[in-house]
Amino acid sequence: MTKQNQIYMCEQCGNMVEVLEAGQGQLVCCEVPMKRVAENTSDAAHEKHVPSVVREGKSLHIKVGSVIHPMTPEHLIEWVEMFQEDRCIRVFLKPGHAPELRIPAAEAPATVRAFCNLHGLWKTDI
Repeated sequence: MTKQNQIYMCEQCGNMVEVLEAGQGQLVCCEVPMKRVAENTSDAAHEKHVPSVVREGKSLHIKVGSVIHPMTPEHLIEWVEMFQEDRCIRVFLKPGHAPELRIPAAEAPATVRAFCNLHGLWKTDI
C-alpha cells in the first residue's frame, strides 16, 4: 500500500515517482517493484542534508544543510519541496547554484524535503 507524498525509485533505471493518491497497488518499473525512498535514513552527514528553514514574514527561507551542500554535477541537491495545508511547491536545482531558496508560505505548519542524488531524501517539519 502506498501513502500520499511517498517517493519511490527504480533501482534499475533511476526513475523516480511521488505518490499523489494513496492506493493498494504496487509500483513497478523495468518489471521490478520500485523501492520506497525513506526520509533521513542515510549515514551521510546530517549537517549537509537536513533542510534548515526560517520563517521570514510570508515566506520560508530554506537552506539545505547547516553546512552548505555541494552542488556539483556528480553530487547535488536535485530538488526541494514544501508541503503546507493543501499545497506542494517543488523547486528543481542545478549544479553550481546554491541550495537555498525562498518559498511563499502561510503561517501554518509545513514540511520541507530535499533530495540529494547520492544520499537520498531529507526532511524537516516546522
